[in-house]
Amino acid sequence: MRILVDTNILISALLFPKSKPSRALIYVSEYHEMVLCDRNLYELRDVLKRKAPNSLPDAEVLLNELSYELIPATYNAEKLIRDAKDQPILNAAIVADVDIILTGDKDFLCLDMEHPKCMTVTEFFEREGVED
Repeated sequence: MRILVDTNILISALLFPKSKPSRALIYVSEYHEMVLCDRNLYELRDVLKRKAPNSLPDAEVLLNELSYELIPATYNAEKLIRDAKDQPILNAAIVADVDIILTGDKDFLCLDMEHPKCMTVTEFFEREGVED
């Protein structure tokens, strides 16, 4: 399965290595095709630069160690999501035929889409039959 990991999951996994998002990131990288959008990586670096600058080197190490497909954000499409800055990520996920967007972002989670399906880490673990 192709799974796009959203910025909030990456940040949580990085800052809290024993958290559910961290375990989900590891699980996705081991058992599925991880997909990251270049916009997510931009957001990751931007948030860390502002809120946790000491974590930037760790983020770069993590990104170098993970195996993932990097897809470009897609900016020209109809508006499907409330937060305009999330639209290019959603567009990219649709164009790249991603199966799941793993996120904690309520704007993604309230979308009533079958493909890609937006879900929380808890929902993902339930779907996979993994105890969180």
